[in-house]
Amino acid sequence: MKRGHFLTEQRNSASTNLDALPLGKAFDVVNQQDRKVAIAVRRAKPQIVAAIQAVVRSWKSGGRLIYVGAGTSGRLGVLDASECPPTFRSDPKMVQGIIAGGRKALWRSIEGAEDDMGAAEAAIRRMKVGPCDCVMGIATGGSTPFVHAALTEARDRGAATIFLACVPKSQFRARCDVDIRILTGPEVLSGSTRMKAGTATKLVLNTITTLGMIQLGKAYGNLMVDLNSYACRKLTDRAARVVASVTGRSYKGALKLLSQARGKAKTAMVMDALGLSRSAAEQLLKRHHGMLRIALSARREHSSEIA
Repeated sequence: MKRGHFLTEQRNSASTNLDALPLGKAFDVVNQQDRKVAIAVRRAKPQIVAAIQAVVRSWKSGGRLIYVGAGTSGRLGVLDASECPPTFRSDPKMVQGIIAGGRKALWRSIEGAEDDMGAAEAAIRRMKVGPCDCVMGIATGGSTPFVHAALTEARDRGAATIFLACVPKSQFRARCDVDIRILTGPEVLSGSTRMKAGTATKLVLNTITTLGMIQLGKAYGNLMVDLNSYACRKLTDRAARVVASVTGRSYKGALKLLSQARGKAKTAMVMDALGLSRSAAEQLLKRHHGMLRIALSARREHSSEIA
């Protein structure tokens, strides 16, 4: 397939003499192009919002978000999946990534893996993808066979499907439920989609999982309240500061309360606000599907549980 007409393969007129520019000028060219990425993402807002809604529906049904990609796209999907558990205290199964070529491709490029449609279909089958799941294919250049084969297999198995590319639909179409196109334009280094297209992909994936998790009650205002406070010292400190900020306790007092709540910031805040035991606070949060704001407003409703 000839791909020279694809948007991501075209030459960028701003960088035609890139190799001859002084280093400072070359930096300016790259930086000016990078500034266009957020604008391109903004233009795809309706599709990104629709993707978040599809993902949340899957999660609420007990399903998963599964990213599929090759090269940079695959690595970014795996990266986003790996960052969700420590940030949101989510089950690692909720967000997963499939990369063409398998784990070895995370560290070294495996040429030809992106063309292996059979491997993509096998990966979807191996993960037992079903109607509750949401599969998101990432192919910034639009045409990656591995990604399209995975989406087709996922659709056949009843899963919701999302596609992300940085070329217009007129250049390559996809069969999916939600079609996101981030038109970042020609790269500074022609065809190097690890640059603007890769940056756009990271922005979109961050937005999908962050706003999606918030719909499940993983934040209070703009504070992480479901982070894994036992993961490392940094997260212990952050959790303590979050608890202190919401409850008005001192840092040491917040640490003590967090310990009583077995490291769970949301539980600690409900315990403090409503005077509940840890088990009662956890039951209340469960009753309100983990939504801290709703649980905290339930003071009168559950006044009989106050210790």
